[in-house]
Amino acid sequence: MSPSQSRRLALITGASLALLTGCGSSSDSGGDGSAAQAPVASSKIAVVASTNVWGDIVEQIGGTKVDVTSIISDPDQDPHSYEANTQNQLALSKAKVVVENGGGYDDFVDRMLKTSGSSAEVINAVKVSGKTAPKGGELNEHVWYDFPTVAKIADSIAASLGKADSADAAVFTKNADAFKVKLQALETKEAAIKKDHAGEGIAITEPVPLYLTTASGLVNKTPAAFSEAIEEGDDVSPRVLQATLAVFSDKQVAALVYNEQTSGPQTEKSKAAAEAAGIPVVPVTETLPAGKDYLGWMTSNVDALASALAK
Repeated sequence: MSPSQSRRLALITGASLALLTGCGSSSDSGGDGSAAQAPVASSKIAVVASTNVWGDIVEQIGGTKVDVTSIISDPDQDPHSYEANTQNQLALSKAKVVVENGGGYDDFVDRMLKTSGSSAEVINAVKVSGKTAPKGGELNEHVWYDFPTVAKIADSIAASLGKADSADAAVFTKNADAFKVKLQALETKEAAIKKDHAGEGIAITEPVPLYLTTASGLVNKTPAAFSEAIEEGDDVSPRVLQATLAVFSDKQVAALVYNEQTSGPQTEKSKAAAEAAGIPVVPVTETLPAGKDYLGWMTSNVDALASALAK
């Protein structure tokens, strides 16, 4: 998702905040006029993640010591059109640690943090990654497809959880180390693809998977104007669409890596053109599919790419 798309996400309005305050005051007494029982404090670390991708990684590292709220968790939800709400605001106000993606992907988190009075430790994945926009281009903010970056985030999560619960700091570090070992197995799979298919062309609908495909030695042949327009939510010109479809009809690519979470008429035409040319389609998403954890999800993605290229 591009920064311009994130700006279209709904802001929390003053009326919503007033509603939130009103809800808090209603807990002073029970429905029968008696004093309400004070809630039992949780010993778990309250963590809010902008998406269930980062939320799952927090759970891998924090285990039973964390209580994680993932703001975007529906696998059918298009992150590009997400509207934040008062429940998100409330969760952020209580969080000890917040994990956001950054890079313009989820600016609504920063906006809500400013109005929530939160003192949470904030981990910004893009900032931790150190990635910047290439000269003359735009930053690819989908850093969860970059395994070295995810390893850095794992260390940052362990450190932040350790600050919130110093007694279990060593446990968090140990869990992060175990998680990173499994990440290395994914990097090994990428290296195997690169060994067998370095320099081969692939097509994309959006930049979502580019960190993975680039690490696998593959070359993106999609006209930049096509993927940029799709990411921005703009229409693709007939000339650019024709050039994109030619990538498939001319067999310039070995696979189409397709973001199935934000499909539309132009991307469907690309998919149809790939299938008509006998080119495998590898679906990817921006959030965790139902029933998957991060490592299982990425393993499936890498294996699907390798299988497509082997056809």
